[in-house]
Amino acid sequence: MTDTNKLGKRVRKYREELGLTQEQLAKNSGLDVGYIADVEEGRVYPPVGSIIKLSRALGQRVGTFMDDQFQPDPIVVRKKDREEETSAKAAANQYHYFPLGKGKTDRHMEPMFIRIMPDESHCTSSHEGEEFIVVVSGKILVKYGKEETLIEEGDSVYFNAVVPHYIGAVDGPAEIYAVLYAPF
Repeated sequence: MTDTNKLGKRVRKYREELGLTQEQLAKNSGLDVGYIADVEEGRVYPPVGSIIKLSRALGQRVGTFMDDQFQPDPIVVRKKDREEETSAKAAANQYHYFPLGKGKTDRHMEPMFIRIMPDESHCTSSHEGEEFIVVVSGKILVKYGKEETLIEEGDSVYFNAVVPHYIGAVDGPAEIYAVLYAPF
């Protein structure tokens, strides 16, 4: 597992470089100021939607908060070498993110393998861009606006992420591949 506070340190670094207070970043990102403080201190690892909002408010691409070093193309991530990019505090342990594009500094998409645990909250989020998801195992509930769809192993979904949405495991854990595109 990687440094669980790396993302928070980077958020603080870019916020301070822009001369923004936590309150200003909260207003610009649409996130709560207490949440910004929790992210910066490493008490919370934000879900992807919040990372996208932070990256937009800070004028950075999403991968800026997860990358450690540059790697020349092509980027190959062996299944055995995947590293989880979340902490035990991430969204109450619901989502476990494994980035698949780390090191590609000029990327425009965020490919990930995500292990999802069931939860009861079904809280929606929204952000600029698009998402494409393929279910590897288990069942996923996709809430998109007012519509709900169950997708299973081998099924995929592709949508505009500005519409409030929720992706969650049903009847036990699930695994997905997700590709997120957030315009910069």
